[in-house]
Amino acid sequence: MNPKTRAAVHLDDVSKAIIEQLQADGRRSYAEIGKAVGLSEAAVRQRVQKLTDTGVMQIVAVTDPMQLGFFRQAMIGLRCTGDTRLIADKLAAMPAVDYVVLTAGSFDIMAEVVCESDEDLITLLNSEIRSLEGVVSTETFVYLKLHKQLYNWGTR
Repeated sequence: MNPKTRAAVHLDDVSKAIIEQLQADGRRSYAEIGKAVGLSEAAVRQRVQKLTDTGVMQIVAVTDPMQLGFFRQAMIGLRCTGDTRLIADKLAAMPAVDYVVLTAGSFDIMAEVVCESDEDLITLLNSEIRSLEGVVSTETFVYLKLHKQLYNWGTR
């Protein structure tokens, strides 16, 4: 959808408060949220359903890759020719890629990858990413330590 034609969703203060409650603890019950925001459990359930149905919000479990055996994470900057959207689609289809964004600046695309080992990262880079048509060059930023990762930026 064209961003110029897409209207921002307006959230009232109660919906914002519900989102903030869930960002603090995604397992919080509707009853607890209701008490905090001044609604019944059923009303909170309806609002949460509407927020998820419209795509305003997702409720997900975030895992720690290191705890699951994925010991190598990296951000890869790609310089490309041609339609970067097509390359982004191919990257997004790769199981090791968990984040893809089209950018302006020295890279055309940034992709975050999660691999089990350095050897898996090398294979991913050489056999899958660098071999994509339109990829001119890559630069890999290996994560040494994840220092901060939060999903509680609120609703403004």
